[in-house]
Amino acid sequence: MRTALTDLAGVRHPIVQTGMGWVSGPRLVTATARAGALGILASATMTPDQLRCAVREVRSRTDAPFGVNLRADAGDARERVRIIVEEGVRVASFALAPSRELIAELKDAGVVVVPSVGARRHAEKVAAWGADAVIVQGGEGGGHTGSVATTVLLPQVVDAVDIPVIAAGGFHDGRGLVAGLAYGAAGVAMGTRFLLTSDSTAPDAVKARYLAATAEDITLTTAVDGLPHRMLRTEMVAALEGAGRARSLYGAVRQAARFRRVSGLSWPGMVRDGLAMRHGRDLSWSQVLLAANAPMLLKASMVEGRTDVGVMASGQVAALIEDLPSVAELVGRIMAEAERTLAALDAGFSPSANSSPSGD
Repeated sequence: MRTALTDLAGVRHPIVQTGMGWVSGPRLVTATARAGALGILASATMTPDQLRCAVREVRSRTDAPFGVNLRADAGDARERVRIIVEEGVRVASFALAPSRELIAELKDAGVVVVPSVGARRHAEKVAAWGADAVIVQGGEGGGHTGSVATTVLLPQVVDAVDIPVIAAGGFHDGRGLVAGLAYGAAGVAMGTRFLLTSDSTAPDAVKARYLAATAEDITLTTAVDGLPHRMLRTEMVAALEGAGRARSLYGAVRQAARFRRVSGLSWPGMVRDGLAMRHGRDLSWSQVLLAANAPMLLKASMVEGRTDVGVMASGQVAALIEDLPSVAELVGRIMAEAERTLAALDAGFSPSANSSPSGD
């Protein structure tokens, strides 16, 4: 299936595996690239050296194109951009809108720039700055997300920009891919669906928690870092929502200390990163620290399997997922279902199928 996304990224299928912290590492990205979709390494939970090693590991396993996701507001963003350029990575994606200068630097080096956006005005801004495509995530998506549903946001953005639009938020199968294409998207991006594969490194207990989740088990909360965050309702989420200011600050400091040891960041650096994530919101100091060390809350679940003390970002689509296929099986299944869906639609709307009886 050829679309503007497959042409732009050089992949066979119009499917993107999003950059999920502690999950989208070399193993998952390699499997995605080999399957013909676009895999994205999540670099926010890596040091620059680890990022370079991860890129080289994927490159050693496959010649297929892949990408790296960056935090545009990170203090070392330019260093990470340099690694992407030096290592010949095909695509750079961003969780937040990158600056005009970062976009220009990447494009000058031949890197495809694909920011993620949650509003039409943001898509218009990055398109004017030279972005090659945008990932548009509706409110159904996991992690930090907006309040507008994909079915409303996607056509708004498709009509507003002249660059390829990739739909995210609520997609997991071939029917969804066809729906996204019908709205004018060039493909779909999925996180939760790729997390729930046998190639994902998330612990089995964590995957089981996702598979058991109903729609009511997936919540949108601001308790973690002051921003709307869609995730599974876990013991940690319930505790954060019910904690007072003093208790929240104490817990945030403890988590921040863990993240500081792993990341090598200084306390001032962590506070600076936390403040950068405020986006104009009035956050408490506990929320600023939690925003800065949110990767540790994710690591507790996604690496250590501690669902009682970690957070588990999740799209609402988790309520529809019931199995753990390999990435190759998943991508093949999605594309086969998309082809069947398109064929059924074509048959249903063809003149022969809908022609009136003779004489009418």
